[in-house]
Amino acid sequence: MITIKEITSKGDLTAFVKFPFTLYKDSPYYVPSIIKEELDVMNPAKNPVFKNAVAKYFLAYKDEKIVGRIAAIINWIEVNEQQKSKVRFGWFDVIDNIEVTKALLEKVAEFGRTHQLTFMEGPVGFSNMDKAGILIKGFDQLNTMITWYNHPYYQKHLEQLGYENAATWVEYKIKVPKSTKDKVIKFARIIKERYELNLIKFKKSKEILAYADDMFDLLNKTYSSLQTFVPIQQYQIDMYKKKYLPYLNPDYITCISDKTGKLIAFSIVMPSFSKALKKMNGKVYPFKFLHILKAQRKNDTASFYLIGIDPEYQNKGVTALIFKEMNETFLRNGIKVVETNPELEENKAIQALWNDYEHEQHKMRRTYRKNI
Repeated sequence: MITIKEITSKGDLTAFVKFPFTLYKDSPYYVPSIIKEELDVMNPAKNPVFKNAVAKYFLAYKDEKIVGRIAAIINWIEVNEQQKSKVRFGWFDVIDNIEVTKALLEKVAEFGRTHQLTFMEGPVGFSNMDKAGILIKGFDQLNTMITWYNHPYYQKHLEQLGYENAATWVEYKIKVPKSTKDKVIKFARIIKERYELNLIKFKKSKEILAYADDMFDLLNKTYSSLQTFVPIQQYQIDMYKKKYLPYLNPDYITCISDKTGKLIAFSIVMPSFSKALKKMNGKVYPFKFLHILKAQRKNDTASFYLIGIDPEYQNKGVTALIFKEMNETFLRNGIKVVETNPELEENKAIQALWNDYEHEQHKMRRTYRKNI
């Protein structure tokens, strides 16, 4: 018999966060999240997203053993301002039993119907800055710090239960050239001079803070037309600055301003933390964070996380300047391979950036929706 329990205690929430450690204990590709960070994300006292969101968390039990988990989320900005009558589901993990999947998803549907919503979609987080999508290709690859990993049967469960494709993301693995191409160097110089642009590089992480708000403003401008977009709120920006600043290596951050000093483009790349996080196994202490520090200094793989370009400068070759700086950073730091973050399949402009480089599309993930 399958029993679904709504989480009401700190102990249950900890069990919710830790369930994937059991489910994927034998997987060489699962990269765990930091347990404390996951607990903080789900805590209304610590995550300001709850100013405009509400969530419930559920655990599935069979024979008194946890066999699945799911979060039901409503983002009120999405519902009220964007007029999307949607309840989200996320943090979805389950054993290979379609009845467990069905029971968990029904709890999300019930939550949505209670608030007069008409459809559900997931897996996603609270906003478009959170993890999204089940993996449908790339099961033999380590997931990155900002993606979920899952077993192949997730897709089959959802499709058998009548869920339809909502959004699809693709990810690429790019081989770093052994030298910066002459045409990139030449084109970057031309663009820099033509538009009187200034390159901004950093020596210390705290120097990045002065530009962080402008970066998020550019993200809102860059991705506002995409189907999954929900505007990033200031309170979220403040949280992300605090959460991710310790991971940033300033040498990997590139900003570009115009002649007035206004930020018009940026890119955030980080050394890959997948192997470090796997060694940490969800814990920060004692001395676990040393794995992150080591990954920041010595690594042959990087992760391309964010790029933002002011619409006024899109299609004007500004990416050549960014790519020149990135490639030189990679060469200085011994980076041989770069992984992209998930990119919406229809975002052809971003995917076109990799055409001049040796690359392969090695992962794909998808969200699913169903009327309730």
